[in-house]
Amino acid sequence: MPLHIVTEANRCLQCKNAKCQQGCPVHTPIPEIIKLFKENKLMEAGEILFRNNPLSVICSEVCNHAKQCAGNCIRGIKDSPVHFSSIENYISDMYLDRMHASVPLKRIDKHVAVIGAGPAGITVAVLLAMEGYHVTIFEWHSKIGGVMQYGIPEFRLPKSILDRYEARLEEFGIQIRLNATIGSTLIIDNLIRDGYDCVFIGTGAERPRSLGIKGESLGNVHFAMNYLANPKAHHLGNRVAVIGVGNAAMDVARTALRNGTKEVTMYAMGKEIAASSSEVAYAKLDGAEIETGMQVQEITEQGPVFKRTKYGENDEIIGTEDELIQTYADSTIIAISQIPRAKLVRTTSGLLAGDNGLLIVDENYMTTKRGVFAAGDVVTGAKTVVHAVDGAKKAAEAMKKYMNGEL
Repeated sequence: MPLHIVTEANRCLQCKNAKCQQGCPVHTPIPEIIKLFKENKLMEAGEILFRNNPLSVICSEVCNHAKQCAGNCIRGIKDSPVHFSSIENYISDMYLDRMHASVPLKRIDKHVAVIGAGPAGITVAVLLAMEGYHVTIFEWHSKIGGVMQYGIPEFRLPKSILDRYEARLEEFGIQIRLNATIGSTLIIDNLIRDGYDCVFIGTGAERPRSLGIKGESLGNVHFAMNYLANPKAHHLGNRVAVIGVGNAAMDVARTALRNGTKEVTMYAMGKEIAASSSEVAYAKLDGAEIETGMQVQEITEQGPVFKRTKYGENDEIIGTEDELIQTYADSTIIAISQIPRAKLVRTTSGLLAGDNGLLIVDENYMTTKRGVFAAGDVVTGAKTVVHAVDGAKKAAEAMKKYMNGEL
């Protein structure tokens, strides 16, 4: 066991009103986990973590800890916060291999269809399968994971973790249909016809958001999610411009530098940087540069063209300068968030969405079609893995009530 993990555990104050737990979107019982860890009750701690968050080991790797658990740690006021993520990772990683993931002896005679094997879909599938429901996942890709598989680089999240998850899903009795697109060959009405008592939509937000400016269709322009899905297939050249400064932009920059690009500059419209402080620090360590106050106007074959941002008294953006600034890059990558890819599912199922394209759900995460639930990015827009888990947990509880006739 790495010594630094023990040291971190010993630094925990075991606060009764644990702000670290409150700062976690899924309210992981951090003091309890650390106490069990110090008592060498790792399997018990692992089970609590998994039941609270089936993607605990992944969240320990990719969460924005500086704004969540660590960012709310009371020790962080005068000292460095307890880095619970390292403790969580050690326990969860061990538990994922040693857990008893068998099908309950007494199954519940209810069948659930889960559309999408991303964070939300996997969470719902696991939570319901653990209680004995029959679950089938429909995934349009050839591998499970969604954004975890195709949008987070290997150096941040080893894909071997997802292979291990797939093995656990099968042990829970979850059936997985890969390369299955709901909305074309199969529609939700077919699922209900074939005996599914409940349907969950967790198709995420994998479709790149467009800037809507001239030059986006040029051959040397790419979207972040397309690039991250298969970096080896892209030949970016020595100099790359990235439009955006969120976590996806940081992933793009670090991935490009690891694949032969010599210079990467990320451009932000204002002074604020959306990415977590740790991701910004890593990107800069890898050699990426960030230029703020640059509003892109168009993209040429030479690179993006900008105007400098004009600010008001309180640093609010009030416009742009007149001068056009041509920057030079072999490739330009647009990384300004993602939008849902649920239109096909929605239009073939009669589901309603808002003007933003997000599925409309009620307080129980039920869509406008009874028995069909949704959570994750397809409902909230692009957020983090742990936020998708949070919504999926609530949806799973509502789905159980629905199947029990309580909703």
